Amino acid sequence: MPELVSIDEIRAAAARLDGVALRTPLVPFPRIEPPLLLKPESLQPTGSFKLRGAYTAISALSAEARRRGVVAHSSGNHAQAVAYAAALLHVPATVVIPANAPSVKIAATRACGAEVIISEPGLPARLAATDELVARHGYTIIPPFDDRGVIAGQGTVGLEIAVDCPAADLVLCPISGGGLISGIAAAVKALCPAAKIIGVEPELAADARDSFRQRQRVAWPSAQTQRTVADALRVEQIGELPLQHMLSFVHDVVTVSEDEICEAVRRLALEARLVAEPGGAVAVAACLFRTSELPAARIRVAVLSGGNIDPALLAEILGPPE
Repeated sequence: MPELVSIDEIRAAAARLDGVALRTPLVPFPRIEPPLLLKPESLQPTGSFKLRGAYTAISALSAEARRRGVVAHSSGNHAQAVAYAAALLHVPATVVIPANAPSVKIAATRACGAEVIISEPGLPARLAATDELVARHGYTIIPPFDDRGVIAGQGTVGLEIAVDCPAADLVLCPISGGGLISGIAAAVKALCPAAKIIGVEPELAADARDSFRQRQRVAWPSAQTQRTVADALRVEQIGELPLQHMLSFVHDVVTVSEDEICEAVRRLALEARLVAEPGGAVAVAACLFRTSELPAARIRVAVLSGGNIDPALLAEILGPPE
């Protein structure tokens, strides 16, 4: 089994990120019991937690690797984070994004100065395009989730939760490829070992739940995962290193429906005054609608992992004014 990311690696990532990533606050969700605190990574400069891992990984590269440039594949948020981090570090960046990614994410990535390559939807197509670019140009891959540096960077979310609210006994986190929950779980369990970590994903893209239950990586067909409105969570299979972290640290994985995801987006906007994309809202959806499936807790923390939602979709979810 590969060695798990340590709290020392996560603290080192936090030092790298000082002055780059926002130390996001814990924001109470109003009028809800037991208390629910939101960790709004939507407030990051790139609109999601992905900046933490991308900058950590790129900043650790050698001068020669930086000169050659980096490449990443992403459904959108990691692409934007790599483009932004690379620009800060003066590193050339190319990103592979599937054709069905929200246009707002593609435009934001281009605005950061990265070259954007559009691929067919699905992880295999993204990987093939990325591998071809590496072979042709010698770029260094910045993986979206299955990487120690990336996981350590995402783990700074958990480090901040543990420091700011050591009494939290339940932490809920969205799952796509598994990098975020891996880092958060490693940090929280190191500092608050009694806390339980719960992963959350859409019912229509529940490969992580199946992998967790079967204790081995389970892939879902791309045609199935593409059905969910949560475009950030459409990865068909979690990473190998994330699975090892989940089996070591995570208590359970629950799923939420499409209606519950959209209602969580709506309530976050109207009640908590926070903009969330569907994938960023799933942990909150679990707290709102799946409490019977969650462990009892006195203080819950839900990670709002991103807010890069297409404006037209947000308007549709909010509906006409009453």
